[in-house]
Amino acid sequence: MKKKYQIILFIFFVLLSCSKKNKSDNDIISPEDSLPVYLKLANDFDLPLHFKQKYNQKALAIIINQKDDSINRVNLFKVANRYYNMSDWKAYLKTTKLILERAKNSKDSVNMAKAYTYLGDYYVSQSVVDSAFMSYFKAEKVYLRINDEYNLAKTFLSKASLQYNQGDYFESEIAVFKALSSLKKQKKVNDQFYESYNLLGILYNEREEYPKALEYQKKALSVLEDKSIPLEYQFKATSLNNIGFIYMSMHNYKEAIVYYKRGLAEKKLFEEKPILYAMLLDNLAYSKFKLNEPNELPDLFYKSLKIRDSLMLKSAIVSSKIHLSEYYAYNKDTFRAVQYSKQALILSRTLGKLNSTLGALKQIAVVDPKNASDYTKEYIKLNDQMLRAERKMGEKFSRIQYETNEIKDQNSNLQEKNKTLIYVFSICTLIGLFFYVYKTQQAKNRELLFKQQQQIANEDIYNLMISQQNDIEQTRIKEKKKVAQDLHDGVLGRMFGVRISLDSLDKIDEAEAAPKRKKYLTELKHIEEDIREISHDLNREKSELINNFIAILNKLFEDQQNTYDSKLITSFDSNIKWELVSNTVKINLYRIIQEALQNCNKYANADTITVEFKSEIDHLVLSISDDGIGFNVKRIKNGIGLHNIQYRAAECKGTASLKSAKGEGTLLEIKIPIDQKINLQNT
Repeated sequence: MKKKYQIILFIFFVLLSCSKKNKSDNDIISPEDSLPVYLKLANDFDLPLHFKQKYNQKALAIIINQKDDSINRVNLFKVANRYYNMSDWKAYLKTTKLILERAKNSKDSVNMAKAYTYLGDYYVSQSVVDSAFMSYFKAEKVYLRINDEYNLAKTFLSKASLQYNQGDYFESEIAVFKALSSLKKQKKVNDQFYESYNLLGILYNEREEYPKALEYQKKALSVLEDKSIPLEYQFKATSLNNIGFIYMSMHNYKEAIVYYKRGLAEKKLFEEKPILYAMLLDNLAYSKFKLNEPNELPDLFYKSLKIRDSLMLKSAIVSSKIHLSEYYAYNKDTFRAVQYSKQALILSRTLGKLNSTLGALKQIAVVDPKNASDYTKEYIKLNDQMLRAERKMGEKFSRIQYETNEIKDQNSNLQEKNKTLIYVFSICTLIGLFFYVYKTQQAKNRELLFKQQQQIANEDIYNLMISQQNDIEQTRIKEKKKVAQDLHDGVLGRMFGVRISLDSLDKIDEAEAAPKRKKYLTELKHIEEDIREISHDLNREKSELINNFIAILNKLFEDQQNTYDSKLITSFDSNIKWELVSNTVKINLYRIIQEALQNCNKYANADTITVEFKSEIDHLVLSISDDGIGFNVKRIKNGIGLHNIQYRAAECKGTASLKSAKGEGTLLEIKIPIDQKINLQNT
């Protein structure tokens, strides 16, 4: 094949040189005629890399000197595609930026958006995830503006895949459903439907929602019944592997083996997708190992490892060696088990991928018990590091999206100054509606994340409050009985005696009755003092019962002061009628204070924290302030902590406001409505 191409090239250049010697205008091959030839040769898989690069450079030189029009930009994309296939990333980036520049100058929105997606693909290949997300987000905005639903769906899927790889599963799920929403407006885009359902199946498997994962993987398989999807993509084998992996995650290894074998039986799988073929082999071997079916083992493991090694798939090689370590550990071959686990650990560390290193550390800790303690410590450290990195990346994605929207809004305002008021109003309405729908969907998905934890916590606190309330009621009943007994046995008996004595005064002379009357009046005064004392005891007991909630808060404040260096100042308004505050409000107030103190401890770096309860007209006000470093409220997206505080305030039909600025500390104020009329009736 290579000789045949060499002969063709030789003839081509001979003809070219002959035409130059003849100096005939009709015989000279123009650059426009040679461009398709160069592009075709640059995409020939049988040619060496340096030849393909040379032909692609020649094609690029011709295109750059041509007129900048839509056809010119289409040809530039062809050049960029060939650089991408060659993994010549420097040339690919340079070409893509040239396309973007020309598209912007020509106000060509279609090619501008496409160039942004190419940039995103470049940054993904270089693992620069924030720049990749920014590029996809810019493409998304352009496709939205020009109403290109098909390419918008592809961009959503690119974002979803990027977010999935960074562990941002919920945002990835949202992006996939946005892609599906766009795809449903198209007539027929089955390959995109397949990718959407497949990614949803993978997402739900990661979140251990196995029934949903199987549902979407089977939907993906049903899409493949459309024969228009090229067989060389091997989508069916991919889905069969994914379904097998779901069953393997469920520990249903017998069912997993069925799907892995079906996947391996797909035609031309090894020739067209050797990576997938090696993955199926490894998964089949591991399922057989877990099911204790020793036939073909460890040959299947080694066969998969050999393919992965030849393709230099380092992450996959780590996985294969971990599986071999497990296999030999089970078969009491400790030497090989330790050997493979160490090889996996060394290789994973060179990759810089925490997931691979964590898997290797977990396995080597099992097979090398002498050093298990050191490996476990490293595992814990890396796992914490990975969780922090995933959280930061999720926040970075959100911040990029927020800041890009902010810049876009500012530019839009400058451009729209000279347009009519109706047009401006329409645009603002559409943006507001989109933002509202997006925020609503985002809130629903976030609610799923913490709803169960919040419910458990609320149940615990509610049970605690109910228990305390029962104690209060029992104390009240006991006190009522005591008061009744005191009144009956003491005060009422004495009053009855005084009344009888006073009645007897009518039967004696006034002179004799005067000193006795004085004596009985003194006795009545003593009775009055006894009644007053009983009343004071009741009020004091009532205050003690009310202060149970304050005691719980004081315990929280005591823990805060004992644990952290910040000075804590607390204040309770004596006018607050705590007995009128419901258990639900008390639970939420407690949780809000707890969350706010935690945020102060983690981020504020404050010297003093102040927690204050105040009574205002028809409202109970909780304010929590600190003199810490503060932050720009407009540029920081609400995290889960602040979202929880707002949600709890809303549960109490109240409001939460946050004020902060860099270097000026932070003030959180919660206002809960309380029926003041009830307060007045009980004072």
